[in-house]
Amino acid sequence: MPSITFWYDFASTYSYPAAFRVDAAAAAAGLTVNWRPFLLGPIFAALGWPTSPFNLQPAKGRYMWRDLGRTCARLGLPFRRPELFPQNSVLAARVAYALPDDGARARFSRAVYRAEFGTESGPGVNIGETGVMADILAGAGFAADATLARAAAPEIRQALRQATEAAQALGLFGAPMLTTDDDELFWGNDRLDEAVAWASAVR
Repeated sequence: MPSITFWYDFASTYSYPAAFRVDAAAAAAGLTVNWRPFLLGPIFAALGWPTSPFNLQPAKGRYMWRDLGRTCARLGLPFRRPELFPQNSVLAARVAYALPDDGARARFSRAVYRAEFGTESGPGVNIGETGVMADILAGAGFAADATLARAAAPEIRQALRQATEAAQALGLFGAPMLTTDDDELFWGNDRLDEAVAWASAVR
């Protein structure tokens, strides 16, 4: 089957709604989805940015949070702005690569996003904390201790480094981004449907 690759960073705000849309949109078009977390931090650092552009440009940040709230409301997703932004996404990304991309990685990723951005009764959790990650894993039906141990393995650390390097080589500059089998790039949750349509037409 033709596929589409979903590139995301767990610290990325718009990756939250996209993570809950991409599988259904792709399946309706006869596509499979490759879930590939990566780290935006090194990409931003190469541009001389010490943090998210949403923090560097306050007006842009204010707009983003309001827009994300509207987007989540439209999609029926819970939303609450986390106190910590951007969060350290390294641990979550390593855990994602410790899980197979057969639906497990997607299920885990959605659980992380819901805990981070979809906690209506509180400010959201710190996904960089091992205890928090263990709770997310257990709540999603995974063996927390075994998965965290696997995430610390050298080959998993290398897998994340390679994914981030591959993202840089492709010219990725934000998240979420989607790439098609013919190497087209689509940036943002609002380009997800266009990416799926393009990927479907490529076959």
